[in-house]
Amino acid sequence: MVNEPAEHGFTHLDEHGAARMVDVTPKEWTKRVGVARARVSMSAATATAIQQGVVGKGDVLAVARIAGIQGAKRTSDLIPLCHPIMIGSAEVNFDIGESWIDIEATVETVGPTGVEMEALTACSVAALTIYDMCKARDRGMTVESLGLWQKSGGRSGDWQR
Repeated sequence: MVNEPAEHGFTHLDEHGAARMVDVTPKEWTKRVGVARARVSMSAATATAIQQGVVGKGDVLAVARIAGIQGAKRTSDLIPLCHPIMIGSAEVNFDIGESWIDIEATVETVGPTGVEMEALTACSVAALTIYDMCKARDRGMTVESLGLWQKSGGRSGDWQR
């Protein structure tokens, strides 16, 4: 039953419904890529302040980028059944709009399991860092539309939203 979903289709549950870590040891090592995106909506004034670099706590996007990369590296510490993964690369980029910041995280590895959760975690942590650094200015910010946009590698192959 290694690598096969339990009869109910959830790989992180055994046939009795108990949580388990999926055994990835027999899986083929392949290059795997995960891309996730999220949006932080905010007031136009906050977006402008971030873009102009005048937020009192410092360079919001530089700190959020580092936080996102660190989040990707620490995903298995945050999500109980995720495997620790040797990440080959993690990139976090931003696109500032009139009243939002779009975040895109790309994570790559070569190994027996994918990096979708690492990409999602990178986006989440970057978004929360933006909120944290700007909350005194704009408590109405929201983190929205977090999702996986593409993945490649592994037995299930490529997928794109």
